[in-house]
Amino acid sequence: MYKLITFKQIGRIEIGFLSFFESNQNIPFEIKRIYYTYYVPVGTKRGGHAHRELNQLLWCPYGKINVILDDGKGKKEFLLDSPEKGLLVGKGIWHDMYWIKENSVLCVAASDYYNESDYIRDYNNFLKLVKEGYWKDENKL
Repeated sequence: MYKLITFKQIGRIEIGFLSFFESNQNIPFEIKRIYYTYYVPVGTKRGGHAHRELNQLLWCPYGKINVILDDGKGKKEFLLDSPEKGLLVGKGIWHDMYWIKENSVLCVAASDYYNESDYIRDYNNFLKLVKEGYWKDENKL
């Protein structure tokens, strides 16, 4: 599962804007963890993993980050370049993020607490799980 979403925006150009999302409203899960990545040098690739069960919402409140999603059969590319845009990334989707603009910030809202055993960090193992039907087509792009 993946989906590009636009957050509700309140305000006006003269005073600025506020955008938000809510658990089980705009995003289809309860948020149990929020983290963010910053001071990443331009051109750096991060991610390089998939999750067995975790669902996430990625957004970039400042900067430009290119996200490449891979379901083991195909890839799709998304540019996070606006604070009111988010990308839902479901379980079983390999993801890589590339920093395009200096001082870009990537924020993530996750459906569960940190659990290292949920991470799949070896791409060949990920492909093997896809081939075996681990996610039963839940992770199609």
